[in-house]
Amino acid sequence: MRIIAGSAKGTKLGPVPHGTRPVSDRAREGVFSSLGPAVIDAKVLDLYAGTGAMGIEALSRGADHAKFVDRSASATRAIDANLDATKLADAASVTRSEVPAFLRNTPQAADLVFLDPPYALEGGELEGVLDALSKGWLASDRAWTVVLTRPIKSYTPVIPIDWRPAKRLVYGDTLVILYREV
Repeated sequence: MRIIAGSAKGTKLGPVPHGTRPVSDRAREGVFSSLGPAVIDAKVLDLYAGTGAMGIEALSRGADHAKFVDRSASATRAIDANLDATKLADAASVTRSEVPAFLRNTPQAADLVFLDPPYALEGGELEGVLDALSKGWLASDRAWTVVLTRPIKSYTPVIPIDWRPAKRLVYGDTLVILYREV
């Protein structure tokens, strides 16, 4: 895995922690091509962050700040190491927490949210996370985008009423859906 574009272009990311399924370089490239200039100056929230590749790619492409959340100690160590390797640590914060517990904290509005939950995550928890995001975590003064990755053969989660699917991308067994504000 490597950073595809921006200030850290070409930087190889460290080893993938056991139990982590990172978004492929090809899928990340497609997502960021779809996002275009929406990344510039964005406040990013990378949930179920794994290696941090999505949020780090956003920082490399001009995002203002990224918060990374993962429950795994090995994942948060990998994110810290990847931020150091890309020299983007000053624009980031890393939290070790279960995502639903993190979202119960005081919301801090984000313009761009990456959700790459484990494929085995139950629908109820995922729908709870989407609902929690809609209650203060998404910017109200700027357009926002939520990028959700799921297995191609999974169900489509119930999304908040003011979200609309803006784009659907398929890479191998991975489905990526970009949601935007209605």
